[in-house]
Amino acid sequence: MSRLTFLYQMDLPHRAIAVYTYLHDRANKNGECWPSVKTIAGDIKLSPATVRRAIKDLKKAGLIETEQRYREQGGKSSSLYKLYVP
Repeated sequence: MSRLTFLYQMDLPHRAIAVYTYLHDRANKNGECWPSVKTIAGDIKLSPATVRRAIKDLKKAGLIETEQRYREQGGKSSSLYKLYVP
């Protein structure tokens, strides 16, 4: 049985399942990854707006937390995603 079976038992839209699976595939051993919304959208063929909605769904479900990352000069970088398994 898959380690992600719990996703299919939750009441999540398919966009959220697709994004969580993508993040899970790219996470390090600490459950963290940092792809941009644009990268996620391009790789799984969703619009950036749909990816942002999926991230909100996942945060509401308690499956991820996000943290804004910044460059040394102070400009925004991609977000850090921390994944959780219930």
